[in-house]
Amino acid sequence: MPNKKPAFEKVSPAFGSSLVVKQHSEKRENNYPFWHFHPELELVYVNKGKGKRHIGNHLSYFNNSQLILLGSNLPHNGFTDRLTTNGTETVVQFKPDFLGEGFFNAPEMNGIVSLFERAKKGVLFKPEAKKMIGPKIEKLTEVEGFERILKLLEVLNDLALSNDYTLLNADGFAFETKPQDSSKIDIIFKFINNNFQRHIRLEEIAEEVSMTVPAFCRFFKKTTNKTFTELVNEYRVVHATKLLNESQLSIADICFECGFNNFSHFNKQFNDITGKSASKYRKEIKLIIQ
Repeated sequence: MPNKKPAFEKVSPAFGSSLVVKQHSEKRENNYPFWHFHPELELVYVNKGKGKRHIGNHLSYFNNSQLILLGSNLPHNGFTDRLTTNGTETVVQFKPDFLGEGFFNAPEMNGIVSLFERAKKGVLFKPEAKKMIGPKIEKLTEVEGFERILKLLEVLNDLALSNDYTLLNADGFAFETKPQDSSKIDIIFKFINNNFQRHIRLEEIAEEVSMTVPAFCRFFKKTTNKTFTELVNEYRVVHATKLLNESQLSIADICFECGFNNFSHFNKQFNDITGKSASKYRKEIKLIIQ
């Protein structure tokens, strides 16, 4: 497979604007690479939709809505597998110094500067914050110019004051790939995404990026802080949470559908990664739906 250029996304605001605000209400094919990064921060609000989150070192599945803030150069992929009835995804992208180099040095901006620092790990806001701030993010599409800047600052201030959040890469591991590593990681993650439902041999994946197995293992651990097997198992468990949410398949069928060939191994991995058993996870989902 030829080595592609690093998956760097160029974000271009419209003429006369210093930020990008876009909204869509149906699933669209992302026109940027699967695994990409950009110097701009990215604020994403999905009001009704489902999908997998892959942000830095974090993998999970969401069902309903989400509000996340991603920091500069934090690698991620597209978020919504699909939007449900009346669902929209609103995305705001802006550089950390979009209001000029000194603007955020003002003491009144300390909270927002701390928010930008937290965002390097990916911030997922919980229901209370989402309910209050989500609609304000959607309203950014209705205004332009000076008013849009004022309203974005209000949103950022609300996010900065909120304690209703979790850090997605909270283990202190800042996932920032170098551009030359990014193309390899892009190839690896695409390959895992397309093949996790079967056994992937280390020789096979190492060959995809033209490396020996020992060199591949060292590179992968250094770049992701995980072994290849750990990451593949995470992909499988995240897919299992999706099937537990959306399908009527039995847990045993889900185990094999996700690429595990041993039920007790599936149960152990599911418990280790999510903190609960698959049957408990499904029971909790049913309670939430009711």
